[in-house]
Amino acid sequence: MTESEVDLTSEQYEKHREAGEILAQVREETAERVEVGVTHLEIAEYAEDRIRELGGKPAFPVNISIDEEAAHATPSIDDDSTFGEEMINLDIGVHIDGWLADTAITVDLSGNPELAEAPEQALEAAIDVIEPGVETGEIGAEIEDVIDGYGFNPVVNLTGHGLGHWEQHTSPNIPNRAVSQGTTLEVGDVVAIEPFATDGGGKVSEGASEEIFSLEREGTVRNRQARDALSQITEEFRTLPFATRWLETDRAEMALRRLKRSDIVHGYPVLKEDDGYLVSQKEHTIIVTEDGCEVTTRN
Repeated sequence: MTESEVDLTSEQYEKHREAGEILAQVREETAERVEVGVTHLEIAEYAEDRIRELGGKPAFPVNISIDEEAAHATPSIDDDSTFGEEMINLDIGVHIDGWLADTAITVDLSGNPELAEAPEQALEAAIDVIEPGVETGEIGAEIEDVIDGYGFNPVVNLTGHGLGHWEQHTSPNIPNRAVSQGTTLEVGDVVAIEPFATDGGGKVSEGASEEIFSLEREGTVRNRQARDALSQITEEFRTLPFATRWLETDRAEMALRRLKRSDIVHGYPVLKEDDGYLVSQKEHTIIVTEDGCEVTTRN
């Protein structure tokens, strides 16, 4: 599709914008409620319920990543974990009829304000260079330069990403460092720019716990609870990620184990830096326009 054929006033883009507007409000309201002693579950449920109140639906479970955690952490249904003097990343998504917005913010209760500020400034630098024809490697170079300037490392094996219809992660990937080969952005691209900064080595690895899943393929199972869970997944979440605590069936954890063994769903292990290090994050969703870009998740 040529630039002249992209209609940025079409229903698709209006739904992206509506999702972004809801998300910007929910992000700020949720971040304000994070304080020592509040439970992770209370914050996750507040954000997800607020999204629904404002007319959207959660695009994925609220990620609440603590200290060395970078992504894919969300509370279980009986989680009583509370916030301490920690670095807390909130990653929240909204969709309207499958058209998405994605955002993240760091709430620093750990006393490391420069680490919290680094990805925020890196994101602004990245947004400043986005226009039709820019290569994703150039965006990554801007992110890396700012984070390096703060004395930290970008997390190099996590990237920003495109947002598709009912798809949370599509091409192109937006690196958090300079790369020689990248993708050229075009008018109409909808992408999430997502810098991560760390005082560790800059690579995350998979932990043991999983509370977020998504549909891998269609299939059939004999077990009643697994069938009930699969019906809810395909009808309500489709291909978007969901939390174990969202499932309405009895014995949801067992049902998910059966679906995972049948390769019908796959899990997202929590991603972590090495113990003792911290990870911070900031994210906005943007639409590439003819003269630059539009940030849909900015207040």
